[in-house]
Amino acid sequence: MSPFQTRSRPKTLALGLVQALGARIRAGGLAVGDKLPTEAAIMAEFEVSRTVVREAISKLQAEGLVETRHGIGTFVLGIGDGGPFRISADQMATLNDVIAVLELRIGIETEAAALASQRRSDAQLAAMREAVAAFAAAAEAGRDAVAADFQFHLEIARATGNPHFEQLMGTLGAPSIPRARLASLQAAGDEDPRAQRDYLLRVNAEHESILDAIAARDAEAARAAMRTHLGNSRERRRRAAMALQGREGR
Repeated sequence: MSPFQTRSRPKTLALGLVQALGARIRAGGLAVGDKLPTEAAIMAEFEVSRTVVREAISKLQAEGLVETRHGIGTFVLGIGDGGPFRISADQMATLNDVIAVLELRIGIETEAAALASQRRSDAQLAAMREAVAAFAAAAEAGRDAVAADFQFHLEIARATGNPHFEQLMGTLGAPSIPRARLASLQAAGDEDPRAQRDYLLRVNAEHESILDAIAARDAEAARAAMRTHLGNSRERRRRAAMALQGREGR
């Protein structure tokens, strides 16, 4: 009998499955970037219903551990609370929270970009290019580009050759990426979908500058390009926060 097949209610079954899959991710059985087994495979392994699997996946998404890409599958985005350091969802709830995380990322990722420029392999550079291309395609199609955005930064962390950078990025997960979505633009007072696309294309131009510096093995240029990219993102959020405060003060 499955350990999840008890007299507990379906909600408890889903929470049990969340714990089991989360533990597997944190233990490294499913690494960042890995694809989760199919719904059918999870149902068979844990002897639970499709409803339980879907509820569990939804909870894992809310925790920033996985992301489902329609028509492709569900992929691991972070390792969650596997260590003493973790930024939970409620710590990314406001624009000021996002700004605080960006300040942390500026300190970490500027050096990661410099190290990646010196240590990256051709295969790692190709993976970065693929992530930038995926971001550009999502921007042109008007889709959420968060997954590709996170993948680009994760590939840079991997290319440092220092596992701590990759582990920290995995711990932060996709929720550490400021959401390039309409809600962010609405907070800044701009609800035009064309503005969302233009915003994403500007972000991708910044990604390309980082990529060019890493490709050229120019550590100082890579460091500067990453600082500019994350600094610009921080300033955009600061302006959005000020605009929101101004509207609330009316």
